[in-house]
Amino acid sequence: MKGASTRAAPRATPRTAVVWAVLRRELDQLGAALTVVDVGGGTGGFAVPLAEAGHRVTVVDPSPDALAALTRRAAEAGVAGRVTAVQGDGDRLADLVPAAGADLVLCHSLLEVVDDPVAVAAGLATALRPGGAASVLVANLAAAVLARAIAGNLAAAGALLADPPGAAPARARRDLPRRRFDAASASDLLAGAGLTVEQIHGVRVIADLVPGAAASADPQALLSIEMAVAARPPYRDIATQLHLLARRAGG
Repeated sequence: MKGASTRAAPRATPRTAVVWAVLRRELDQLGAALTVVDVGGGTGGFAVPLAEAGHRVTVVDPSPDALAALTRRAAEAGVAGRVTAVQGDGDRLADLVPAAGADLVLCHSLLEVVDDPVAVAAGLATALRPGGAASVLVANLAAAVLARAIAGNLAAAGALLADPPGAAPARARRDLPRRRFDAASASDLLAGAGLTVEQIHGVRVIADLVPGAAASADPQALLSIEMAVAARPPYRDIATQLHLLARRAGG
């Protein structure tokens, strides 16, 4: 279906605007209805807006409750025919969706908690057609260390600092995610799967630091500064999350 709408984002917020801006540029560049796979997409926070814009979205998630909520949400939005729910784990992606069939794959806040992030990254690459793009969002180790130190929990900050970026901690901890990344370790993970990282942005660079009252008083100013620093080291490198856009060769 040619000529799909590129209106693929809900009302921008400082917590999601950077990711949507990257996705919107990718959608505008392709300029047609896409086949999208959202791995760990849950209740459809990204899938439903993409479907509303005319794209076909398959959401893969292990939670039947999340997928039931996704189905209701898609029906209420009038896009049930463009959203497919598939129950399964990200490390089994190759068994759940066709190989080389997706123009865009989303993998947001998943690599931190899966048993085998290498297998998931490989699945993302396999699902993409040549030239297709992966949108990957991961927790940032530096932000987690700083947050605990600022809160006065220096022992927890030190323990996190001892964890190699991208690796599961050597000791069991109750708090999730299991692992956190930096730009280099996340890029290396995707490169190992055959994907070329084209862009890295920080997500929630400023939004998680500003007091709630200040954020509520001038949300547009917060949004503006969040967008301004998202791609600029060293600000990017202390963001709560890192967003990577990576591409499969060819196409």
